[in-house]
Amino acid sequence: MAIGNFDGLHRGHQALFAAVHTLSRRLGGAPPGVVTFAPHPVRVLAPKLAPPLILRPDEKEQGLRAAGLDVMFELAFTPGLAALDAATFCRAILRERLGVAGVVVGEGFKFGARAEGRFADLAAAFGDHAVAVPSVREGGYICSSSKIRELILLGHVDAAASLLGRPYRIEGKVVRGDARGRTIGVPTANIDSGRELLPRVGVYATRAILPDGRVVPSVTNIGLRPTFQGEGVRIEAHLLDVTVDLYDQRLSLDVVARLRDEQRFNGIDALLAQIHADIAAARAVLGASGSRP
Repeated sequence: MAIGNFDGLHRGHQALFAAVHTLSRRLGGAPPGVVTFAPHPVRVLAPKLAPPLILRPDEKEQGLRAAGLDVMFELAFTPGLAALDAATFCRAILRERLGVAGVVVGEGFKFGARAEGRFADLAAAFGDHAVAVPSVREGGYICSSSKIRELILLGHVDAAASLLGRPYRIEGKVVRGDARGRTIGVPTANIDSGRELLPRVGVYATRAILPDGRVVPSVTNIGLRPTFQGEGVRIEAHLLDVTVDLYDQRLSLDVVARLRDEQRFNGIDALLAQIHADIAAARAVLGASGSRP
């Protein structure tokens, strides 16, 4: 079992999963899996500091299954669980309750009461069947969920993708808006994502994954629509090269690159000129076909 929160299923997590499969084979085919926690521990220990989640629980579970992890033990993170010392957690939870044969963690993993548990405690409980995996680095950054959240919140989605191993994806139901984009010749799909973590407001080059599996280039505004004085954060994607009715269907957007800040324009003509400039910039980033997943 790999132990952790696994929010994002990033490249660092993938290294842990590879080590789990290796350990599984060494243990004669013991089922590979993870021990994870819900809610996120910070939501219990320091609610005001709780981070926005990169993935929904169902997305995380699907990703774990896709990584070939057959077992997922999701422990309810409570003050009582947080109060267990490292030795008790290893014995009572991992060994006796869950029947774990071997564990894989990141090299800086901490656990137990006051986060005093270290890899040495796992090694004392599991011997050679405890594995610490070195941190994965990319572009000078350690691949971690906290760094990925920081980069996405700042709008550095290209850097976040390097750590994730894929573009950050927003997915949700296409809902009806005020159709103002359609009246100026630039129809948009308004996405109700329910996503806790959104990139900094602005305009982005994105790839839209349609319900039928087609991948098309798109330009997406994430923000408040200052020209029209919209209310609340909106996600509005203008799909290039296709005309399709997506109302009430689910649409995914891979957020590839930030093009510019959101801004107010003095009239429709100025807005349209900038939209066409954004489309040209998005094509340059994505490639004319936009066909890559």
